[in-house]
Amino acid sequence: MVAKYCSAECQNKHWPKHKKECKQRAAELRDEALFKDPPAKEDCPICFLPMPYKLISCISLPPASISSVPIYDFANANVELAKKETAHFYSCCGKYICSGCIYSFRESGNDDKCPFCNSDRGKTEEENNEDLMKRIKVNDVGAICQLANYYHFGLEGFQQDHAKSTELSSRAAELGSIEANFCMGYISYKGGDLKKAKFHYEAAAMAGHEVARYNLGYIEYNSGNKERAMKHWMISASAGEPYAMHSLITLVPRGAVSKESINSTLTAYNNSCAEMRSEARDAYILCVNETI
Repeated sequence: MVAKYCSAECQNKHWPKHKKECKQRAAELRDEALFKDPPAKEDCPICFLPMPYKLISCISLPPASISSVPIYDFANANVELAKKETAHFYSCCGKYICSGCIYSFRESGNDDKCPFCNSDRGKTEEENNEDLMKRIKVNDVGAICQLANYYHFGLEGFQQDHAKSTELSSRAAELGSIEANFCMGYISYKGGDLKKAKFHYEAAAMAGHEVARYNLGYIEYNSGNKERAMKHWMISASAGEPYAMHSLITLVPRGAVSKESINSTLTAYNNSCAEMRSEARDAYILCVNETI
């Protein structure tokens, strides 16, 4: 039911009588938005393939089955590989390029060029940082996240400053950055602020971040909300998150997940992983494996 008021004063006076219903409806609308199918992944602007969040989600391995999720096993055996970046931000054009395309471009002898705009990358550290700052001034969220990363790890001439890194990530999150919301969710969770962690993880999940959604499932499961956890894991696994798929499979013997649900989720999981694979990405992964 929708109520109309003649003034804010009347609305405030009536609030004690309808606040319970309003809060319940607000929660229902929030869940509708939270659990609907997320948007498609962002594509690499060069190969036009969905951008993987983890390298382990785009490795050419046999399809997962209820009895085996090879990518999960591979992830546990290759923790270092999972930490390698799947894309890189170029401040010259403001584009994220997948590591497969970057690897192929460099293998063709173009170490000092941008794979997308072909601009000269042989600039000094100071010149590259000037380009980055120009983008930050116009609120380019990719550039802001890049600078946050520099401060977090102390890279590219910037001294390590976690407070500054968090400040920049918060700014990028307010501007709608998926990755920044994920980072703020992680920082908040580690800091013990579960409410803030869920807020940022939910923002990232609704925008299509499968790992943020897996983490939400983990939080809900530990809070005793197992049905909500399974909903999150099904959506996350369908987008190619191996740990979400494994979490669901471990629930099969307990009868918590129906055979139909697990099979449809497995099919979606395998399809998502297949969409993120390419010869260039396989070549990059092979190169990374040899250097670990």
